[in-house]
Amino acid sequence: MPRPQKNRIVSKPPLYSSFKPTGIRKRGLEQIALSLDEYEAVRLADYLQLEHEEAALQMEISRSTFTRLLERARKKVAAFLVEGRELCIEGGCVHFRRNLMRCLSCGELFSSGFDGELPVCPICGSADIEDMADGFGHGNCCRQYGREMGEEDNAER
Repeated sequence: MPRPQKNRIVSKPPLYSSFKPTGIRKRGLEQIALSLDEYEAVRLADYLQLEHEEAALQMEISRSTFTRLLERARKKVAAFLVEGRELCIEGGCVHFRRNLMRCLSCGELFSSGFDGELPVCPICGSADIEDMADGFGHGNCCRQYGREMGEEDNAER
């Protein structure tokens, strides 16, 4: 029986969770599910161009696990591009370091911690805020993870 999967660390929720080819109706497309940790592996290695060792440290996993995760993610992204399927970012055993908030009044995106305070938009002052981590089923678990890390460790990350 395999070991239980360790929670991986994702910097913050992605801005978008679904991608599809232009001009094709969504209901006719087969989906490819990219987990949040696979998304983070692509972001760290391909977008930020970090070495595998550094990226693995940021996700709090081994370098070999990071490499396997990245290979799976790249295969899925390639299938999305070549086959014209819908790519959905969802789920996975993760904790977010920071959260993204979207103001529903003006559309501003801003970063937030998991300190429990109700945020207000830094641009328009509205309290009509969408919690992006909550859309992935996170928030309370990530707040708890931050408390377990300790305030000084959480502030550094």
